[in-house]
Amino acid sequence: MGTESPFFMTKVECPICKTVNEYETIRVGAYTEAERDTDFCPSGRKWRNPRYQAYNPLLYFTATCANCFYSREFNNSFKDWKEDSYFKTYRLKTVKERHLDMLARSDSVIKAIGQELDPNRHPSETAILKLLLTIIDETLNEKQMDLDLGRFYLRIGWIFREMDNGESTNNQAIKGHLIDIDHKFDAVGSALVAARERLKAFEQTIGAQFEDEKIPAEVKSLLYPIKDKYDLEISSSRDLIGLLEGKLTALEELNRELKKTALGGVGDDTQAGFHAHRSFYDFLIHIKEKWDGVPLNEKEALKYAVKYYKIAFEEGRDIAEGNQQIQASYLIAELSRRIGDYDTAREYFNTTIRTGQEFIYKNKGDQSRTALARKILELAIEQGRHNLAEAKAV
Repeated sequence: MGTESPFFMTKVECPICKTVNEYETIRVGAYTEAERDTDFCPSGRKWRNPRYQAYNPLLYFTATCANCFYSREFNNSFKDWKEDSYFKTYRLKTVKERHLDMLARSDSVIKAIGQELDPNRHPSETAILKLLLTIIDETLNEKQMDLDLGRFYLRIGWIFREMDNGESTNNQAIKGHLIDIDHKFDAVGSALVAARERLKAFEQTIGAQFEDEKIPAEVKSLLYPIKDKYDLEISSSRDLIGLLEGKLTALEELNRELKKTALGGVGDDTQAGFHAHRSFYDFLIHIKEKWDGVPLNEKEALKYAVKYYKIAFEEGRDIAEGNQQIQASYLIAELSRRIGDYDTAREYFNTTIRTGQEFIYKNKGDQSRTALARKILELAIEQGRHNLAEAKAV
């Protein structure tokens, strides 16, 4: 499978516009993960097909309709939405009306985001944008799933982190090639300048003998016919260099086109732009003016994640008791620590430790049921110590 496609295609009809989309579904075993961070962010990923090494699997975590940009988490619930009576009865009508209304507006944030999806040139950026579209559509429900919103924002934070580490985009490889092309282009230009200068020096050397008083006039007269031939060839060579310099201008324009096409930027340098924007950050700033749910970096994404995880945890409607409850409280604590909210982190680390110990004690005879709780409890104790040390250092 080393060179096989890591995907198979899955057809799903869009609930909003009825367009039948084909979505890439990751095959089991298409990639492996070596470890996870303390907020469960996967790291050390390796695709079996090296062509996809720059792709974050989260690009395929959500599905976006190619026609109306309706977006959902790409899970079995979405794939089988036609069999989901609850979705069709209580959620679909409201979401459809609100989604189409937002899409029809002249300043539609859904359209502004959807039109910039580009998984080939900008896989990580597109993964973030698809998650933002999924978040927007989730908030259109009468009763939004706050736990899901927290999960989606957390994943956006993970993608930002990987982008900052320079592991998730193929722009670096593209930029390397473009820089090499620029260097070689400059060398061609320098060579033409040098050729013109050397031709001029050669012409001066040929003419110098006719100014040399030591050479008899009768010898010079014999050489003049040859000099005329030199002058003709030198003039022809000069014209040829001029023609090459004209071609150099055409090549320079092709270089600009190559950069714009390869990186989606607007500048003449090799910075990685984003379509008609100087950078992905500039595009997010533009979108944030339309909708304030846009995080601009990892820290902002984690702040949103904490917000919605806390709502879900405190309401308890979406979170089951036991492992899920323990994991949610731990994530609130760990994410709060990462954004510098040490008081909230301390509160929820303590909650995690207390509820984790109680759960393990009540289920001490069931090792399989308590395995996750034990792991999270160890993390909570360790990260709680880091939180105390960081709080003291402020």
